[in-house]
Amino acid sequence: MQAQPTLNQPLGGNAMPRSGGIATMMRLPHAPSAEGLDACFVGIPFDLGTSNRTGARFGPRHVRAESVLLRPYNMATRAAPFDSLQVADIGDIAINSYNLHDSIRRIEEAYDEILAHGCTPISLGGDHTVTLPILRAIAKKHGPVALVHVDAHADVNDTMFGEKIAHGTPFRRAVEEGLLQCDYVAQIGLRGTGYEADDFDWCRRQGFRVVQVEECWNKSLAPLIQEIARRIGDRPVYLSFDVDGIDPAYAPGTGTPEVGGLTVAQGLEIIRGMRGLNIVGADVVEVAPAYDNAGLTSLLAANLAFEALCVLPGVAYR
Repeated sequence: MQAQPTLNQPLGGNAMPRSGGIATMMRLPHAPSAEGLDACFVGIPFDLGTSNRTGARFGPRHVRAESVLLRPYNMATRAAPFDSLQVADIGDIAINSYNLHDSIRRIEEAYDEILAHGCTPISLGGDHTVTLPILRAIAKKHGPVALVHVDAHADVNDTMFGEKIAHGTPFRRAVEEGLLQCDYVAQIGLRGTGYEADDFDWCRRQGFRVVQVEECWNKSLAPLIQEIARRIGDRPVYLSFDVDGIDPAYAPGTGTPEVGGLTVAQGLEIIRGMRGLNIVGADVVEVAPAYDNAGLTSLLAANLAFEALCVLPGVAYR
């Protein structure tokens, strides 16, 4: 009988002080590729698509640095991902800092390789442009997917300053390219000001479930995500979590903050409510550390990425 491989574990604080060691995600082993992995953390140090404050290219590095505080078991849900899945940090995708379109190509090709190994990627952004090439790669493997999208913005502009590819356009392009099952897309936390009064109505016309933030104030979002999850059923689903979906009181380190956002607890409810779904990938994007306060946004993003890992198919609960 072939021996089962030993599952990777985060480096514990009693083995190496949390102020030391190599700052991989959760201080997991670094792997050169996704081969042999069930899930991986992967960074995308890209911000060529930003429209306001740049700096999200440094997000993956800072999220990893704050992730040293995370431990292997989820005490709220009792999820034990490292008892169940082979997980590693496979490092960053080498984007082209001088060429947006070449970077998009590089990201898509990198995800083609990750998915070819049967590995589920959890991505650390990077601005929200990166979700488009990820979805392109995922659609090649899984076909069009359902989507849970947490964000202050719908990101469905046709163009930004005449450009078709930017952090405000990925889901318009995804619809046009047939990457999404539009009747099973939910956008949660949308808010702020717009260029037209009907900016969010384009999403509704595609069949999206649009949940503006005012519907979320002063309540638990557990019933909402339960409703969304029931509708998605066993379809392949992707989670895209922009940290600006969370109120800037909790997540100031982002490029386009909007007041009146979701609370951290509501963000956790959304991800935890996706347990049992056929999740084929996830990202946490738009962390811009230069505008952060004491690493709070990076710490939040690290926790959101861990929570996404905890609800992947195959994770054991203790």
